[in-house]
Amino acid sequence: MRADGHPGDGTVDMADENQQDEPVTFRDRRKIDPETGEARLSEDATASGAAAEAAPDGAGADPVAGPADGADPEIEKLTTEVAERTADLQRVTAEYANYRRRADRDREDAKLAAKVSFLSDLLVVLDDFERAEQHGDLTGAFKSAADKVTGVATGLGLEAFGAEGEPFDPQLHEAVQHEPAEGSGPTVTVLSAVLRRGYRIADRILRPAMVTVQDRPEAEAPEAAAAQPDGSGEDGSAPA
Repeated sequence: MRADGHPGDGTVDMADENQQDEPVTFRDRRKIDPETGEARLSEDATASGAAAEAAPDGAGADPVAGPADGADPEIEKLTTEVAERTADLQRVTAEYANYRRRADRDREDAKLAAKVSFLSDLLVVLDDFERAEQHGDLTGAFKSAADKVTGVATGLGLEAFGAEGEPFDPQLHEAVQHEPAEGSGPTVTVLSAVLRRGYRIADRILRPAMVTVQDRPEAEAPEAAAAQPDGSGEDGSAPA
C-alpha cells in the first residue's frame, strides 16, 4: 500500500474513474431571460405545449357534451318561462287598457255631472232673462250681461227646446193644458203655447218644457195640393 492510502499494487478505483468521466451539467432556472428580458415558461408548461403541438388535430380536445336525444331540457325550460312571461305581459297590458278606458269614462261622467249641477241652478236665471225679454225690459247693460251668461251656458252644452208648432213628445214636454181640435178626421197633437222652455245637455234632460197642446188636423197631402194649385175644386170649377 502506498502512502496516500491506495493499494500498492497499481490498481485504479473504478468509482473514482466513473466520477471523473461523468460530465457536469448546469440548468438555468432563471425566470427572466438575461439576453431578451422576456419571461421564460416553466418546464411543465413547455412540455405541455410541446405535447399539444405533437398531438394530432382534435386528439387533445374534449368533445362538447350534448343531449343524447336532441332535446335540451334547459332550452325547453327557458322557452316555457318566456311564454309565461309573455302571457303575463299581455294580461297586464289588457288590464291597463281597461283601466284607462274606465278612468276616461269616469272622468267624463264627473265633468258632465258638474255641468248638470251648475246649469240646473242657472235655469232660474235664464227664465228671468227670457221673461224680461218678453216684457221688453232686457235692454242696455242688463241685456249685455244676459247675453254673456247665455253664451257661457251654451258653451257648456246647454240646449233649449220647445217651440210652438212642434209635435208633442211626452219625453220632452209636460202638457198642462189640452185644447180640442177644430176640424174632424185624423189629427196630430202639437204645441200651441210654451209656458216654460225646456233644457237639456248631451243626452240628459235637465227639465221638460211646460206646454199647452192642441189636436190639429193633419196637413193636406202634397199630392192633393199639387193637383189643385189654383184652389179650384175636383171638377175644375171655381169655388163659390
